[in-house]
Parts: sequence; structure tokens; C-alpha cells
Amino acid sequence: MSGIQRTALVLAIIGAVNWGLIGFFRFDLVAAIFGGQAAGFSRFIYALVGLAGLYCISILFKPDAELERTPEPQR
Repeated sequence: MSGIQRTALVLAIIGAVNWGLIGFFRFDLVAAIFGGQAAGFSRFIYALVGLAGLYCISILFKPDAELERTPEPQR
């Protein structure tokens, strides 16, 4: 798995945890940390998580062999 794929998965997990907190406790962690839902940096985080989620769709449909392929060491 490449670095961009891992980053996208981490961001998607952060988004999932935030949505879980909203659903169970009505608490938006991103808004609490960055100054409300309308704050510029909060909106940036929401957009970044959304883009990561869209990228994760492409990971979902990749064959397992392609995800787990490791480059051969150079001689």
C-alpha cells in the first residue's frame, strides 16, 4: 500500500470517528478543535476527509495482489 493510500485511509478513519461522535454524542470533534463548523480550517479538514473518502473508493476496487505488491530490491 502506498503512502497516499495510507494517508487517505487514515483521513477516512478520522472522518468515520468524527461521524460516530456526532451520531452517538452530538459532538463534532473537528469543530470543537478548530473553532466551529464554519471556521476556515474546519472546512478545510472536512474537504480533505471528503476527498480522502472519494480516493478510498478507488482502493476498494483494486485487486488484492495490486495493493500488496512490494517492489523488488535493487541490486
